[in-house]
Amino acid sequence: MLTASKKVITGWAMYDWANSAYNLVITSTIFPAYYDAITTTKDGHGNILSHKVLFLGTTYESASLYNYAIAFAYLLIAFLSPILSSIADYKGNKKAFMQFFCYLGSLACCVLYWFTRETLTLGIVCAIIAAIGYCGSLVFYNAYLPEIAAEEDQDDVSAKGFAYGYIGSVLLQIICFLFVLKPAWFGISDASFPARLSFLLVGLWWMGFSQITFATLPKSIATGVIRQGNIITNGFIELKKVWEQATHLPILKKYLTAFFFYSMGVQTVMLAATLFGSQVLGMETSKLIICILLIQIVAIVGAYLMAKLSDRFGNFNVLAIVVLMWVSICVAAYFITSEMQFYILAAIVGLIMGGIQSLSRSTYAKIIPEGTHDTASFFSFYDVTEKVAIVIGMVSFGLVQQLTGNMRNSILALIIFFAIGFFALLFTIENKKNRLS
Repeated sequence: MLTASKKVITGWAMYDWANSAYNLVITSTIFPAYYDAITTTKDGHGNILSHKVLFLGTTYESASLYNYAIAFAYLLIAFLSPILSSIADYKGNKKAFMQFFCYLGSLACCVLYWFTRETLTLGIVCAIIAAIGYCGSLVFYNAYLPEIAAEEDQDDVSAKGFAYGYIGSVLLQIICFLFVLKPAWFGISDASFPARLSFLLVGLWWMGFSQITFATLPKSIATGVIRQGNIITNGFIELKKVWEQATHLPILKKYLTAFFFYSMGVQTVMLAATLFGSQVLGMETSKLIICILLIQIVAIVGAYLMAKLSDRFGNFNVLAIVVLMWVSICVAAYFITSEMQFYILAAIVGLIMGGIQSLSRSTYAKIIPEGTHDTASFFSFYDVTEKVAIVIGMVSFGLVQQLTGNMRNSILALIIFFAIGFFALLFTIENKKNRLS
């Protein structure tokens, strides 16, 4: 196949521009920092007494509750995506499902404008819905990649999407950053208003810029295959078919195993980093936001760098090196005690974060069997794998903290996940060598 026109590729990448504002502002910076601030109990002198919150009649460590909420969202989308993707494959309406989840997530972000300490339940529920919208739309967004880009161009197209995402999210983050750090410039006296305004802006940004994507993406390819069963079971039948194909494709099977384990670590680090900096190192909100901005800026370079390195050394070799770097980062994170050490680790994370996400997606697109039209089912399997991994990663991280009272101990679980992913990649590389020999 031929790669689609530059207009279509740019339109596709613009969805990363639109939704990555959610990923940065809501999951990585302002929301977790704001959440930590309103769920922290202090005495009259400003000393922290606890991070405990009451939610639906049960007391939680605030960070653990956040981890559980996000894990629940990912678990729900892992269940829904195979059902939806099978319908999208048959009817060729990936775009319609993308739109539905886009609007669901962006509207939930807008409603977070009303999230305060007194409306904790509203905030948690909207955070869950926003995560479902974000993840749900990505199932169909990712499934477009092999339909609009030839195999030899998929690394570059995937990297372009992530780069657009980082640029767009940083631009909005800077705007929100001004409101949070300099509220007096805008005549703002309510301390909670800048953060809540940021949530509203994310929803509007996501919904608004996604219109470029929806206006340019072509109608997806319909398989036209009449499926047996019902709307609930069809998606899972498709997942079973994908898995059965994978069992006869050793490289695909081993790669998915590696992806499953290292995704437990990557996504958990991204979702928990701000709370770690705040609760373990006692970093101020402004410093954390600057730090996460640093990660995003460096990640733009990292996404393109990994694409170029993969051209020279091969996707699997580069992924193995990057995962090994993640192991080293987690080991270092367990021992850090200063803000400067956190900044250094953040810069390294930024360099490899965008790269591993972009390269993972394009690597999977490359090893899907040639001639496959039901790409949504294959990418649904990919997304379900990732979402279940995130659920396990987030629950493990939150549970270890809940049981030990120390978030540092949660890092030990991440080290194990990354190590297993690394060795699985080595087996994948060895299997590929044996096939070529």
